[in-house]
Amino acid sequence: MVPQKKLLVMDFGSQVTHLICRRIRECSVYSELQSCTLGLDAVRSYGPAGIILSGGPSSVYEEGSPHCPDGFWDYVKEKKIPVLGICYGVQEIIHQLGGKVEPGVKREFGHAEMKILPGGKPTSLFAGHESDAKVWMSHGDKVTALPPGFRTIASTDNCEFAAVESEDEQFMGLQFHPEVTHTPQGTDYLRAFTRRCGCEANWKMDTFVDELIAKLRVQIGDSHVIGAVSGGVDSTVGAALLFKAVGNKFHPFLIDNGLLRKDEAQEVHARLNAEIPGLNLNVIDQSQRFLAELAGEKDPEKKRKTIGRLFIESFEVAVKELNLPEDSFLLQGTLYPDVIESTSFKGPSSMIKTHHNVGGLPARMKLKLCEPLRLLFKDEVRILGRQLGLTDASVMRHPFPGPGLGIRILDDITVEKVKCLQEADYIYIEELRKSGEYEKIGQAFVTLLPTVKTVGVMGDQRTYEWVCCLRAVDTTDFMTADWHHIPYEVLGKCSTRIINEVKGINRVCFDISSKPPATIEWE
Repeated sequence: MVPQKKLLVMDFGSQVTHLICRRIRECSVYSELQSCTLGLDAVRSYGPAGIILSGGPSSVYEEGSPHCPDGFWDYVKEKKIPVLGICYGVQEIIHQLGGKVEPGVKREFGHAEMKILPGGKPTSLFAGHESDAKVWMSHGDKVTALPPGFRTIASTDNCEFAAVESEDEQFMGLQFHPEVTHTPQGTDYLRAFTRRCGCEANWKMDTFVDELIAKLRVQIGDSHVIGAVSGGVDSTVGAALLFKAVGNKFHPFLIDNGLLRKDEAQEVHARLNAEIPGLNLNVIDQSQRFLAELAGEKDPEKKRKTIGRLFIESFEVAVKELNLPEDSFLLQGTLYPDVIESTSFKGPSSMIKTHHNVGGLPARMKLKLCEPLRLLFKDEVRILGRQLGLTDASVMRHPFPGPGLGIRILDDITVEKVKCLQEADYIYIEELRKSGEYEKIGQAFVTLLPTVKTVGVMGDQRTYEWVCCLRAVDTTDFMTADWHHIPYEVLGKCSTRIINEVKGINRVCFDISSKPPATIEWE
C-alpha cells in the first residue's frame, strides 16, 4: 500500500532525475516522479509531504526555460510543504524567490570538496555529517545572490552557495547531486530531507506484493496472459508474479535465438520450472533461423533490428499456436525507469543505440499490456522476487541484452564465433563465481573483438586467432558505472583457461573504462 505521506519529485530534464526517486525509496519512503510541466491541480491531487526539484540542462534566466507551474510557490508556502532543489532545482528556487543566478565563470563538473559551515541545526540536511565531504558537481550557472531570509550552509572552492536554506527551513537547495553514487553521503542528505517532511520509513515491499496480486486478478479477470520469458530478473519475477496471480491462465515461453549464453535455454527451463512449480515454461528453438538471417551482417543497429524483427515473427507464431482469445494480455517487464523516460520533461532521451528490449508488437496482434512491475526499480524487483520465493540464481543474475551475443560479437555473426564467445563467457562467469567476485559485480561479460586477429604461439605452432575482452562493472543504477577491480590472480586464471580451452582465442584483454564516457556494452 502506498503510504499517506509521500514525496513528489519534479523532473526538469536531468539525465539522472530518476535516481532521486530511487534514493528516496531506498530510505523506505515512497516517491514518484512527474514532469515539471504538470499543473498545480495535479500537484495538489498528489498531496505531497515534500517536493524535490531536479537538475536539468537549462538556464533559469533564459526565455523558454522550464519552471514550476503557475501558483506553485503560493501553494507550497500556504501548505508549508518543504521544497528541496537540486542543481537546476536550487537555481529555480533562488530565481523565483528573489535571488540571482548567473552564468558561471568556470563550469564545475566532477568531484568537489564541500565544506559544511558551522552552526547547523539538528534538523539540517547535514546533521551528523559536520565535516568536509566529497560531492559531485555538474553545472555551468551558479547562484550569485541569495533571496531575503536565506543562508549558506555549505560551500566549495568554486561554489560559494553549494548548499543553502531559508531561515524557516522550508526551502533547501543543493548545487551538487546527492542522488549519484559519486556523492558518498548523498543518500543520508536525502534521508534527512524525508525526516524534515515528516515521512516515516514505512515503504516496504512485503506490504506491496498482496496488493499487486489482487490488482492483477482484477485486471486480468477471465482472460489469459502470454509472456515471452528470457530468464532475466525482470521476466522471471514477472512470470512468478503472474503465475501466482492467475495460475495456468499464464502461458510463458522462451525463444532460443541461438545467441544466448552456453546452454542457457536448458538452464533457464530447468531453473524456472523448479523455482515456480507448475509454470510449464515452453522453449521454442529458432536458433537456425536467427543465425541464418544474421550471417554476414556487421552493422550493430542492423543486427539489433533484425533480431527484433525475427523475435516478433517468432512470437506471433507461438501466440497463434496457443489459439487464445483476442482479449488476452501480454506480460511486459516495464520498470519505473522506463515509465520515467517516456514521461520526462524533455521526452525520451536522444538515442545512443536501439533499446535492448523489443520496442513493441504489431497492432494486428490486439494484445492488451500487463505491466505489473511498472512502479518498481530494479532493486525493488529483486526484493519482490525474494518475496515470491525465487532464489539468488534468479534475482541476482547479471543483466543480459535482448539481442544477446549478437551485440557482443563486434563483427559479422557466425556459428563458430557464437560458440567461441559462449565458451569464453562461460569460463569467465564460472571463475568469477568460484572466486566470490560475481556477487560483487553489477554486470560481467566477454566481448569478441572484430576482424583483427593477433599472433600467438601454442606449443611449437604459430597461431593467428581472435582477441576477446573481459568486462566487469560496479554499478547500482546502470546509469553510471566504474570498472570492477578483479584480483590479478582471478584475471590470470580466466585468461589462462580461455586461451587453453577455447579454440579460436589466443589473447585476452580487460576493459577498464568507466561509464560515462564509455557505455557498459560495447555495441
